Amino acid sequence: MKKPILDIIFASEKRKNMLLLLQDGPKEMETILRTLETTRQALLPQIRIMEEHHLIVHYDDAYKLTMPGKLIVNKMIPLVNTCRSLNKNIDFFASHNIDPIPSHIFERINEIRNCEIIEPSLVDIFEMNKDFVEEAYNSSSLSFLLAFSHPAFSEVIARLAEGDKNTSIIVNEEIFDKFKSEWYEEFKHYLACENVKFYLYRKDLELTCLSICERSFVLRLLSKNNKFSNKHLYCKDTGGHQWSKDFFDYYLKDAELITEI
Repeated sequence: MKKPILDIIFASEKRKNMLLLLQDGPKEMETILRTLETTRQALLPQIRIMEEHHLIVHYDDAYKLTMPGKLIVNKMIPLVNTCRSLNKNIDFFASHNIDPIPSHIFERINEIRNCEIIEPSLVDIFEMNKDFVEEAYNSSSLSFLLAFSHPAFSEVIARLAEGDKNTSIIVNEEIFDKFKSEWYEEFKHYLACENVKFYLYRKDLELTCLSICERSFVLRLLSKNNKFSNKHLYCKDTGGHQWSKDFFDYYLKDAELITEI
């Protein structure tokens, strides 16, 4: 009696990994063994099961996916990547308020993979992510979604405004008022810079900040009870960059360009 297909593809790491490996095309046995870091003796029983269920075929010591195998693997990949992403970041999302992340963006969580949860020590709790800041200074374009005014933010913006980096910054009304009252002249100067654009988002922003440069992004969410959290997600990934930009653009479409104060 044949096993259910779900058992075939997910009940064995060797079977799952071999199917994913063959997604790019046929592979010789030696390549498969080397990539999966296993032995022929260990893998052959799993191969026989996949052949019996018509997921792969064998020819000239090479293996490839069948048409049903290709269909299944194409559906597997988003699920596997989603699980991999959540395996790393599930504690962060479970302990923070994820409501500000649009549902259609969160459904693409499989796109962010190379991420780490950063929890600064008490001494460094108000330090900006130094790796991100360094990358920001070397990027040609940046985007910020702010509901929190970091103590060092004015210094960062001053440096960005002096260069030719295209910088877009969305702020809520509280931050807008704070900028006007605490650094009016600087803010007025930045509004006159062609490469820096400020936008006002008048609805609630139930997050701390989203900071995006060309190679990475930082996401700071409020905790489950909407209190400040010192943890943040730092992601360096090309797929993650598009995810973060679409996140930013979701708020940008409802934001107003600030031209004067």
